[in-house]
Amino acid sequence: MAHDDHDPLNAATAAPRRSGGGRQAAPERKCILSNERDSPDSLIRLALSPDGAVLPDLRAKAPGRGAWIGVDRPTLETALAKGKLKGALSRAFKTGEITIAPDLPERIEDGLRRAALDRLGLEMRSGSVLTGSDRIADAARRGQLTLLIHAADASEDGNRKLDQAYRMGLDAEGEDLRGVVIPADRTILSMALGRDNVVHIGVTVPASAARVADALSRWCGFIGRSESATALRNLSAGSIRATEF
Repeated sequence: MAHDDHDPLNAATAAPRRSGGGRQAAPERKCILSNERDSPDSLIRLALSPDGAVLPDLRAKAPGRGAWIGVDRPTLETALAKGKLKGALSRAFKTGEITIAPDLPERIEDGLRRAALDRLGLEMRSGSVLTGSDRIADAARRGQLTLLIHAADASEDGNRKLDQAYRMGLDAEGEDLRGVVIPADRTILSMALGRDNVVHIGVTVPASAARVADALSRWCGFIGRSESATALRNLSAGSIRATEF
């Protein structure tokens, strides 16, 4: 993610954090709406175009001053409707000459969804993603799964069986470890991965799992799926630690 050297409203006051594996983490940013601080990976950057339009900068690569938000879509829509977002952005960008499209929340959600599905497709092509219940169950029982994902329209029975195999392979029987249900049905997942009838997804490589979990958690968090987002963030952190050892 890009570093906003000229972004005093969003700069962290504390020293950069270190992750569990000892790597230096990126400085925190401050949400212009909630004033809460978090890592850039957990927030969404907004940038200002030359003509004053506010645009999502989901990869945090756009030049110039940026503004960060860490709220979900309903909260953002309320702030937009009440004028709070424009006021916060005017202060962040130090100008009142800004234009906010009414569909900004929808554009952010669409971008996060595309980013998450594109990431799944990339990891599929890298060979670190498994599909098919039998293949996933076999890998799970062998302790080879780092991340287990269920489609939104997967059956409870199918989820339960794979969750059980997942726990068994990780010696976590009796714990509440389970796959994460994401807001995409089998049709969407099948298109993203270029496979037929993708109902469940298993990721075997820790680094790949961390990238997938990060992209999915941002999407889930923005649309208000906080439970899924938290589970994915925890899995992402665990995958990163596993990669570093």
